[in-house]
Amino acid sequence: MTADRHAIATPAAASTAAVTPVAAVGRAPLSACIIAFNEADRIGDCVASLSFCDEIVVIDSGSTDGTREVAQRAGARVLVRPFDGFRSQKQFAVDQCAHDWVLSLDADERVDARLRASIEAEREGGFVRAAGYRFARMSEYYGRFLRHGTAYPDRVLRLFDRRRGGWRGDREIHEAVSVDGPVALLAGDLLHHPYRSFLQLLDKKQRYARMMAEHDFARGKRATLGKLVLAPAWRFFRGFVLKAGFLDGWPGLVESFVSANYVRQKTIMLWLLQNGQPLVDPPRTGQGDDSSL
Repeated sequence: MTADRHAIATPAAASTAAVTPVAAVGRAPLSACIIAFNEADRIGDCVASLSFCDEIVVIDSGSTDGTREVAQRAGARVLVRPFDGFRSQKQFAVDQCAHDWVLSLDADERVDARLRASIEAEREGGFVRAAGYRFARMSEYYGRFLRHGTAYPDRVLRLFDRRRGGWRGDREIHEAVSVDGPVALLAGDLLHHPYRSFLQLLDKKQRYARMMAEHDFARGKRATLGKLVLAPAWRFFRGFVLKAGFLDGWPGLVESFVSANYVRQKTIMLWLLQNGQPLVDPPRTGQGDDSSL
């Protein structure tokens, strides 16, 4: 404070200060983090797409297929933590990073060349434009990357300053990053390979529907006949017609049906919960069990 007052009181010093150039913001270090469980067949490609980052952190939740070894060979720093929810696991990953600017991915995602170039350009300038950055996520369904419907552009906020944001809230499913400050949009796509087989995709959708139903039930939401009938129909119409999912042909049609079925399952499960019905198999009693009759 004393030096500032003296500079203001001295005309020559004030003049010098007026012409002194402001130091340029330097290249910002960038961490990448990934959560994984039994992703040995996919984690290598994910880590490779992040090779431009200054460090890569993988949080493994007890894989038994060699995921940790593959990630380590690819250059990642691997930590093990029991899984207690998607949001919690991702925030833990962010907290383990060495740098404040973080790029957060899932093991089934890849940074494409155009998105990498966009991120590197922002990093060279110190990420001064925003507290976080969004970009499109393009998902592969049924043999093709979908470019229409509810599947695209599916913009996600995954690059952010952890001092001003993170994986916040109490919802562990369909979690999202939020930041305090402006958010900018980057060119390029985050490539998403969300499933290995159709049956695995259906199982994943059903598991997510159950988790969302349990979350909604805990927050006091309730299912109605109108929601059960109209919500799935609206999801299909919005994705296939209004968002031009039909332009993706058969894959777009199938994805619209699967997405509508997810909404239907979630609503049915919510109705079951509010009526005291179990969503999963109750504990077996052992002897005397007549479930096979």
